[in-house]
Amino acid sequence: MIKVFKALSDETRREILKLLNERDMNAGEIANCFKMSKPAISKHLDILRDAELVTSEKKGQFLIYSINTSVIQEVLGGFLDTFTKK
Repeated sequence: MIKVFKALSDETRREILKLLNERDMNAGEIANCFKMSKPAISKHLDILRDAELVTSEKKGQFLIYSINTSVIQEVLGGFLDTFTKK
């Protein structure tokens, strides 16, 4: 859960998740939406993948990224449970 919250703490990574919530994209498409280098975007994607917030699948020469909503639901559900359990 710590990796997820660390990943979500960065505004760029939250913006990447918003983009992937609209549609699956490759790293180049994601990078085109930001004013930063492709290696910087790749680092953000690595952090999101390590936290299991995104998945990637090789299609041809591209790595296609998808949002993993089940992890977000699981973590946020667990987080909210800490406030409701007595």
